[in-house]
Amino acid sequence: MSTIRQSKIEGIIREELSLIFQHNSRDLCLGSMVTVTIVRVSADLSNAKCYLSIFSGPAKDKVLKNIKLNASRIRGDIGHRLKNMKYIPSLTFYIDDSLEYASKIDELLKKG
Repeated sequence: MSTIRQSKIEGIIREELSLIFQHNSRDLCLGSMVTVTIVRVSADLSNAKCYLSIFSGPAKDKVLKNIKLNASRIRGDIGHRLKNMKYIPSLTFYIDDSLEYASKIDELLKKG
């Protein structure tokens, strides 16, 4: 269970990542649309797990690989935007497949 401070930082990082992906979609996202669905920050605020939904464009794995290669650049951009935070957590990116999972379960329920 996250604390109030963790929740606030998660929300801020999610907003900033969304803006970064929106402004740099050609470079970072290879032209595809990337949505930040969930950000989870560790209790010591040193790590952030960022879950992304990737729509249209190149393969999801290719886009995720490019984002992971540019993770330090993205972290630096967040650091420049959030000057009031002493430390910016290290970012780890994952594909959020919860929408696909929900649609598969929905299909199975309709069949059964």
